[in-house]
Amino acid sequence: MEQFVVKGGSPLNGSVSIGGAKNAALGILAAAIMSDETVTIENVPNVRDTRVLLQAIQGIGAKVKYLDNNTVEINGSTINDVVVDYDYIKKIRASYYLLGALLGKKHESNVALPGGCNIGSRPIDQHLKGFRALGAKDDIDKGMVHVKAEHLVGAHIYFDVVTVGATINLMMAACMAEGSTILENAAKEPHVVDVANFLNAMGANIKGAGTDVIRIKGVESLHGCTYSIIPDQIEAGTFMMAAATTHGDITVCDVIPKHLESISAKLLEMGCTIIEGDDSVRVIATDRTLKATNVKTLPYPGFPTDMQPQMAIALAVAEGNSMVTESIFENRFKYVDELARMGAKIKVEGNTAYIEGIEKFSGADVSAPDLRAGAALVVAALSADGFSVIDDIEYIQRGYESFEKKLTSLGGNIEKVDNERDLQKFKLKIG
Repeated sequence: MEQFVVKGGSPLNGSVSIGGAKNAALGILAAAIMSDETVTIENVPNVRDTRVLLQAIQGIGAKVKYLDNNTVEINGSTINDVVVDYDYIKKIRASYYLLGALLGKKHESNVALPGGCNIGSRPIDQHLKGFRALGAKDDIDKGMVHVKAEHLVGAHIYFDVVTVGATINLMMAACMAEGSTILENAAKEPHVVDVANFLNAMGANIKGAGTDVIRIKGVESLHGCTYSIIPDQIEAGTFMMAAATTHGDITVCDVIPKHLESISAKLLEMGCTIIEGDDSVRVIATDRTLKATNVKTLPYPGFPTDMQPQMAIALAVAEGNSMVTESIFENRFKYVDELARMGAKIKVEGNTAYIEGIEKFSGADVSAPDLRAGAALVVAALSADGFSVIDDIEYIQRGYESFEKKLTSLGGNIEKVDNERDLQKFKLKIG
């Protein structure tokens, strides 16, 4: 089983290039099958989640071809099945995007109920409510979601809660429905905007993405295009927090600074220096003590739930007492027990973590409970005294491409190992 072994204590310095947004890529790859022409997608993060989704897309008959490590060509004209195999899909949450894509294209889809990280309840009731409004009937049987429509007709849909997944799914289904659709209380996240821009590049007519009201006029067909995915705000934020936690100086490159404003604002409150460029953000935390602050996760443009564990790691070594309130997912503090092994003083009550800052983490053996918490534990290990071993790193590999290589390029002592001999070799080498 693969592990990360880390020798902490060195500040991370230098520049790092950020890849394409995983959450945008999953929506865009699913949407690509809606055209019968070839679609070329650039800046695709080559991570486990995208590879699994592409396998599932191939499994229903679409043509998928990697032009290079981060460029994929997809042609949906050869799709011959609307049943998405459970073995692929139980591994990732975003499998449900194939419901909207296939419903829009074929007026029918059968997809296994999705898996992914166990960070709390993520129901698909808002997706199904929206599909019904467009004229589809749905049924859940033996772990499969089945949606079917004689024909799709535009509708006025109000989401009871702000939901990224349902917003993207309904955009896909509605863009090939008859007439107009209005989505109210829609999610405003950058990856929602990116999927809308991609669909428009294929000939859809979607206006208002990035606001809470999205208006869609149905079209008869979608055509091919070439499209480049936006940078990943969560990968960028993780490296920004790594600069703060290790008292380093990192420039994250190839980013959209506006997408990172809520993260930059909190780092400023904590005493870091932030320098924004046109497509870069530099975080300087050398020779300074981090200050405590309070954070509450909220839908975009609020502080992202996917950055909550990384933020808590930084606050755990800040001076004073902090509070982190999680308002999106109820099961997102599972990393706290692991962090306690490294000396952190965190008490969780309900949806709030109360953090008493310590001077430094101590190296320990820990397990990644999910994707973002796993990355956060790696950051904690890089700032800790001594060696740490992180287990269950397949979670981390779901969403971070070449994570250990990028950290090594910044001066981090980290290596991926898969046996005890290599682990001991690393410890002897680093000393």
